Amino acid sequence: MSNDDFPHRSSFSTVMLSAVVGVAAILCAFIVTPFLPAIVWSFTLAILFAPLDTWMRKVLPGRGLATAATVAIVAGIVVVPAITVASLLLDEAANSAPRLRPLFDAGNWTRIIDGYPRLAPAIHSAVEHLNIPELLQASTAWLARWSGSFVQGSVSSLITLLLTFYFLFYALRDRDLAITAIGRVLPLTEPEYNRLTVRITNTIFASVYGTAAVAVLQGGLGGAMFWWLDLPAPLFWGVLMGILGVVPFLGAFVIWAPAAIILALNGDLQSAILLTAWGTLVVGLVDNVLYPILVGKLLMLHTVPSFIAVVGGLLLFGPSGIILGPLIVGGAQTFLEIWRARTVHPK
Repeated sequence: MSNDDFPHRSSFSTVMLSAVVGVAAILCAFIVTPFLPAIVWSFTLAILFAPLDTWMRKVLPGRGLATAATVAIVAGIVVVPAITVASLLLDEAANSAPRLRPLFDAGNWTRIIDGYPRLAPAIHSAVEHLNIPELLQASTAWLARWSGSFVQGSVSSLITLLLTFYFLFYALRDRDLAITAIGRVLPLTEPEYNRLTVRITNTIFASVYGTAAVAVLQGGLGGAMFWWLDLPAPLFWGVLMGILGVVPFLGAFVIWAPAAIILALNGDLQSAILLTAWGTLVVGLVDNVLYPILVGKLLMLHTVPSFIAVVGGLLLFGPSGIILGPLIVGGAQTFLEIWRARTVHPK
């Protein structure tokens, strides 16, 4: 065999190696998929509570003991309040069921519509297309099922929870080694890698702290007004408004606006006006002013890409998509910026 054959052999070997790496990456993706929720949440918690773990290492002897203490604290901070809120939610839904039932009565809606003959055609059309009672009942049933499954727990969710804290322990304990190892694999310079890690950290902080703060405020303010107006299940609807507050462009409006319309149709114009003013000026102010302040600067995404990242992430990955969606979009944007800097303005 002549020496001229060696370059061809080297090229063939490189192509085959690339193919093997590609196939291996695809197979690894399939293997990792069942663990994706646990990995995403453990990775998120590791970034959020890394400062706490750093402090615990100064207080307790041994890196493993300090990390174990950090994981125990995180479990107390995350799991206990979540179970408490879900339990209260179940009690609220059960206690308020008799007051919610008239909302689902088609005869009651017919009587309301008959009281407004001029608006009857428009109201009938809206009810036929939107089926408001069914939507309300479906929302109530969905949230009740969600909270019930959260409290009672299934084998799958329990395993995911245990895996989350299992991965969290190693993500905290070995985070320095992991950061170094990932940096060696990625074809990035040190400044580029630092830029990527900062973007990822900011995205996670924005997705968790900013979004959670906005959701809690919207749900709390909306639920407080429901309680003040003596509407049924204020805690129930407050939690639902908080959950919807996670999604840009939706928020508490999806709940309080139909409630105001129902109050107006029932003749309680004062409560309807008060609820509309509160939802627009107070609850809406949180979404339109506080959300960009808390999230926009850290997430560094326009409102439309942010909406697509959050909603698309939720649809594709489920609850973990609220983190994974913005993380993928933000990471892709960072890689595009690095690529553009290399190609358009090469050093």
